[in-house]
Amino acid sequence: MFTRATTLKRSLLGTAALLLAGGLAPALAQDNSHGSDAAAAYSPSMTTLGEIRVEVPGMKPGDPVMTDAEFQAATKIYFERCAGCHGVLRKGATGKPLTPDITREHGYDYLESILTYGSPAGMPNWGTSGQLSEEQINMMARYLLLEPPAPPEWGMPEMLDSWEVIVAPEDRPTEKMNDINIENLMSVTLRDAGQVALIDGDTLEIRSIIDTGYAVHISRISASGRYLMVIGRDGLVNMIDLWMENPDTVAKIKMGMEARSVETSKYEGYEDKYVIAGAYWPPQYVIMDGDTLEPLKIVSTRGNIYDEQTYHPEPRVASILGSHYAPEFIVNVKETGKILMVDYSDLKNLKTVEIEAERFLHDGGLDSTHRYFMVAANARNKIAVVDTKEGKLTALVETEGQTPHPGRGANFMHPVFGPVWSTSHLGDESIALIGTDPEGHPEQAWTLVDSFYGLGGGSLFIKTHPNSDHLYVDAPLNPDEDTSASVAVFKISEMDGDRETEEDYTVLPIGEWAGIEGGQPRVVQPEFNKQGTEVWFSVWNSKDQESAIVVVDDATLELKKVIKDPRLITPTGKFNVYNTQKDVY
Repeated sequence: MFTRATTLKRSLLGTAALLLAGGLAPALAQDNSHGSDAAAAYSPSMTTLGEIRVEVPGMKPGDPVMTDAEFQAATKIYFERCAGCHGVLRKGATGKPLTPDITREHGYDYLESILTYGSPAGMPNWGTSGQLSEEQINMMARYLLLEPPAPPEWGMPEMLDSWEVIVAPEDRPTEKMNDINIENLMSVTLRDAGQVALIDGDTLEIRSIIDTGYAVHISRISASGRYLMVIGRDGLVNMIDLWMENPDTVAKIKMGMEARSVETSKYEGYEDKYVIAGAYWPPQYVIMDGDTLEPLKIVSTRGNIYDEQTYHPEPRVASILGSHYAPEFIVNVKETGKILMVDYSDLKNLKTVEIEAERFLHDGGLDSTHRYFMVAANARNKIAVVDTKEGKLTALVETEGQTPHPGRGANFMHPVFGPVWSTSHLGDESIALIGTDPEGHPEQAWTLVDSFYGLGGGSLFIKTHPNSDHLYVDAPLNPDEDTSASVAVFKISEMDGDRETEEDYTVLPIGEWAGIEGGQPRVVQPEFNKQGTEVWFSVWNSKDQESAIVVVDDATLELKKVIKDPRLITPTGKFNVYNTQKDVY
């Protein structure tokens, strides 16, 4: 049933090399027979960044010709598909800068080619995957040769206009009113439908589909485990009460126009008291009431880059975590390279510790003790380590890979090095292990103890569980369709720690198991159930194609179930309530 890694890996690397060298891959045949009524009917309830009408920059001699309609359409595509990596103002971060001085040097043909075929370094193949048509690729290549437009601001008046308490706290249940095992519930992002699916981890059945913001990025759980917070890329935050007979949204607010992160207060005595959300545009974070999402404090992150001491107009808020050691939120500011320890014990006299780390901060998680925070400065190929107990930078670790993208990362006990935290990479096939035990293994602490190869570049998530002996690594953004539909699995107990030899791995053909025809299904984000006995994968296809959730038995690595439903439109992130609530990863 399984294919060993070595032969497949060589063929994939050959394909990647061909693409990098400019070789052309054939376009994929598209099957549009799968209807998506929910996706077609979905319209965001509030303004999204992609729907803002922008001012067309003044055309200069030599500029490519674009009509106003084309410019507005291209801006919408850019904000919805590209801004997350390249920035609203196209100044770059995870992705390369795309300002006209750079794009014009490369030229139209280069832009059209990279948009069509992608690259193994993590650039999606928008054309050959069928996500964008040939006409849209042509339009986007011209658009990137022009000056970027700047969207409007979004402040307290706009937030208050959007804020809605649907069920007041006093009208909510005083005890759980359903039979759902909430701790084993999965919140699954249905990206292009603007929804989340709540799937029962015990029965593997969909219990509810809830309308949310566009392209929900993450789900987070309140400290009590009662409230599910989701944030869409359009900045809409939904608070979902899991105690209701039919879990649903009880409050919502649009806290920005482009956003990625939400978190709740976890420190003892402040459980469920506050919610924080961070925006990409405008660059700011907002602290809200934990019962109603009433906006209480808005803080801009515009300022100077930590090392150059030059002003940056768009320092976006990336990941946010709640500290277990102090009443603080850990706020990562991407472009300035600063980690902010925001003390929420007194919002009127807000105290913030500003830690100079590295650019460009993205995502990360806690080590197994929950004391040390590990975050990827992914354009600098480093992991910043922060001691949340002392509020200080502990280390900057080179990963030796290109563009680390850990998600929350994966903690496990290595047979040789003891406790480690791991990340995979967008830009190459390497997997990095960093020692995290300064007391028991001081020589390995905060150093790169091992690096080995997985399937290929384009990885977004790496995952394990305290009860598992397996480490799972995806590669959904790899342009090779076999790679993007598969997952590499490493056996932890057999890792030898010898950097002269490659760690062997097993390939799970998740896309093949899903039995989907048409499109380019991408397998993304392994997520465990509460017990650590099953691992779930999203088989993410385009919105007019069939998608699925594949559940695998962790002990045997055998297929357990394929969950298919017409409502599962573009499933991406999955978040188990207990694991997310307790920071188990």
